[in-house]
Amino acid sequence: MNKSIVVVDCDDPLLAEEICAALDYYPEVEAVLPTHPSAHAAHYASCWFPDPQLLTHCPNLKLVQAASAGVDHLPEALFMSDIPLCCVVDDNFRHGMFEYALWGVLHFQRYFDRAIRNQQRKHWQLYPQRASNVFQVGVMGLGEIGSYLASQLALLGYPVSGWARSEKSLAGVTCFAGEHQLDAFCRNLDVVINVLPLTEQTRGIIASPLFNKLPQGAALINCGRGAHMINHEVMAALDSGQLGGALIDVFPVEPLPDNDPIWTHPKVIVTPHMASSAQVSVIVAQLIDNIARVEQHRPLRNQVDKHHGY
Repeated sequence: MNKSIVVVDCDDPLLAEEICAALDYYPEVEAVLPTHPSAHAAHYASCWFPDPQLLTHCPNLKLVQAASAGVDHLPEALFMSDIPLCCVVDDNFRHGMFEYALWGVLHFQRYFDRAIRNQQRKHWQLYPQRASNVFQVGVMGLGEIGSYLASQLALLGYPVSGWARSEKSLAGVTCFAGEHQLDAFCRNLDVVINVLPLTEQTRGIIASPLFNKLPQGAALINCGRGAHMINHEVMAALDSGQLGGALIDVFPVEPLPDNDPIWTHPKVIVTPHMASSAQVSVIVAQLIDNIARVEQHRPLRNQVDKHHGY
């Protein structure tokens, strides 16, 4: 591999420094921050919310790798360019998302949400136990992460349905595709889990039209992207009872502002974008692997389809 400069261009200084420190163990590359004088000559970039002018500041890039599974935080100019774009996906990340989703499913299946609200008012009430094999789970998004969530939940005995923009086939999962099958997907769900990629087609999809397709009282778990969700329509559905509860990890504005009413809604659990995250060691290992693949003209790992945005 030729010696290359890797630019770690992040809005999170600590993450940037951690990635740079981890890259110090690879003598074949030199890791620099965007402020370094040699950054403009970089051939490779690892990014988390980079400067929108990334391509102007670094005109020699041969590869950009997101330090995450999602790529919606990257500048639009990158999607219009010929520079290959990759993301980070690994087994631990997928399993972390599954653990978060399973927690949410159990939270609503076993009425833990009601028990927590009852504790706050010192009210003792038992609820009938619902078995997993009658609790209908829907997963929106059947990519690397969604397929794993759906398959793992099905293995635990849940009846699982999945919905994607294009047709998929998963053992033990009833799959639906496209707008024309969204009604059928939603019809009998007790909980819907969103892990869709963020595209112009999916932006704002977690909103009233979707909620109105669900049975009254169904629950929402959103660990996809904040921009999928229209906050005030989520609140309205919760207030009307159309949604029975929500576990929300991602928001249109993060951190969630102090005065946002979602913080204090009795039917909502707020988590701070913690469903899962890639370890720095994994980010760096996949970046180094893809740099080698570029240098050796081999196919890249986890390359993003720029046309589809994921």
